Amino acid sequence: MAVIHRTSLSPTKLELLAAWLPSRPWYSGTGEPELARAGGFRLDDPQGAVGIEFLVVTDASGPRPAAYLVPLTYRGAPLDGAEDALVGTMEHGVLGRRWAYDGCHDPVLAAQLPALIEGRVSAQDQDTSNVPDREVTRSWTGAGPVPADFGTPPTDDASGTELHAPDGSVLRLHRVLRATADGAPGPAPGTAGHVAGSWALPDGTRARGLFADLRTGTRSR
Repeated sequence: MAVIHRTSLSPTKLELLAAWLPSRPWYSGTGEPELARAGGFRLDDPQGAVGIEFLVVTDASGPRPAAYLVPLTYRGAPLDGAEDALVGTMEHGVLGRRWAYDGCHDPVLAAQLPALIEGRVSAQDQDTSNVPDREVTRSWTGAGPVPADFGTPPTDDASGTELHAPDGSVLRLHRVLRATADGAPGPAPGTAGHVAGSWALPDGTRARGLFADLRTGTRSR
């Protein structure tokens, strides 16, 4: 299990994201981002080397507040071939220098998110070691196991990021979060699995919505 350290970060995650988010095609803010941490969860790296965090931030810089899902991975050394995915570096009070990446480009996250959808791993609390996050829900109704290889370069559009497997399966991360009307999001039509969670709105209330879903491919495995 990942160990959560109570220590300092310089710069902070929000400071890194304030510089990085405006470069993303799914970011809709205007001017300087006004970010607040609103929720999220963690996943464990089976090898214990890479930190995996699904961070939710709200941004008040636009005409109405927006919520974004930002999957990040934290490494103790640069990830080969991922220079374009680097969000920035931070000095961690315990672990030293950490390289923070857009997690959709990190093979460790690309393996662990499908494992979460299938139920082979559990979402962990964002701030406390060894505590499951019960607000994160998932489902898998596909035939057979979730495809394991989402190693192709991800693609971004105006609302999210997609990872593709060789069999044609598509894992979509909803970067621009939408609250569901009934508070109980399930799989979108045509999908075989999903991950959903909750986050805090600027007015102090909580919202729930889809974080990710998976469409299975038409080609045989």
